[in-house]
Amino acid sequence: MVPGYHRPAVVKVNLGAIRRNIKNEMKHLATGQKMLAVVKANAYGHGAVEVAKIAIEEGAAGLCVAILDEALQLRHADIVKPILVLGVVSPEYAPIAAANNVSLTIPNLEWLKETEKYLEKEHLQLKVHIGVDSGMGRIGFNEDADFVAANEFLQDNDNFYVEGMFAHFASADSADDTYFKHQVKKFAHMRSLLTVKPQWIHVDNTAASIFDKNIPSDCVRFGIGIYGLNPSSNPSSPDLKSSIPLEPAMSFESELTHVKMIHQGDGVGYGSTFVADQDTIIGTVPVGYADGFIRKFQGFKVKVGDEYCPIVGRICMDQFMVKMPKKMPLGTKVVIISNDPTAPNNIKAAADYVDTIHYEVACLLNDRLPRVYYEK
Repeated sequence: MVPGYHRPAVVKVNLGAIRRNIKNEMKHLATGQKMLAVVKANAYGHGAVEVAKIAIEEGAAGLCVAILDEALQLRHADIVKPILVLGVVSPEYAPIAAANNVSLTIPNLEWLKETEKYLEKEHLQLKVHIGVDSGMGRIGFNEDADFVAANEFLQDNDNFYVEGMFAHFASADSADDTYFKHQVKKFAHMRSLLTVKPQWIHVDNTAASIFDKNIPSDCVRFGIGIYGLNPSSNPSSPDLKSSIPLEPAMSFESELTHVKMIHQGDGVGYGSTFVADQDTIIGTVPVGYADGFIRKFQGFKVKVGDEYCPIVGRICMDQFMVKMPKKMPLGTKVVIISNDPTAPNNIKAAADYVDTIHYEVACLLNDRLPRVYYEK
């Protein structure tokens, strides 16, 4: 989408908060452990290039993304640190990754064999990380025979440089560690079958690190923690206590573009799901579900000036309406999502309201909303 630079609606990102979150995790790392900063999905909606540069300044050894294009975006921004693509990249694009010094994940033996053909044709060597499915059920090796065969295939194979081996925890953010321990055991078993020698073996994610799971891991893939958010955040359970301070970096702000009085019997929005029972002051905010602020937020209270006002009527594609206790001037600031974790419209409260997690709320805010960066 085209960014709306001529509309009063922005996502503000405090790079100072991001810097402090990274500093706190760097201090928390075990001796010799490194950080891989996860900046996939436009750094969880915060801005990949800007966050990556802060992470590198603060000592991150490398970066992780989800798709090859995200890695190329960072390379085009003159970022030279190691970059790992965590998802599956089609073998035909492996030469592009190799030419840009981008590491790819090996999901299975078939991928390795097919990728080799493209690399040989271009006379290129590709850096790879062996993906292990220790219980997430997504990608990677979960059978001993296939894993051993892949190791044999990679042994003395000049088309590949084995930079790493990794897995991802499904429940490191849960108070119940039963399945977490199952995954740890599975990964340790697969590690015992290794015959190639990766530079980095990494399994720690934000949750495993800040909840002190104490798992051997050369690197911590630090993701949601960069943005000051607790990975255990869930509508159905309280957050687990983090061993490092976390400072939310994102706020979502707009302003009133229209204010009017409606009267008894007047409806608001599609389907008239709100009908005034008396004279009511309605304000309009120029943000809608096309920006990633979904219709389920109807009823959520946003801060208009100094007042918390409920969203009334269905959220439209490009606008939503609020019920206000008094008339306020056009241009009055509207904080839709606050970066103050104690505010009633903080990102966890917003996620709880629509029965999801803050990861999703942040990632949904798309590029029609310009990012405004400041350091405080």
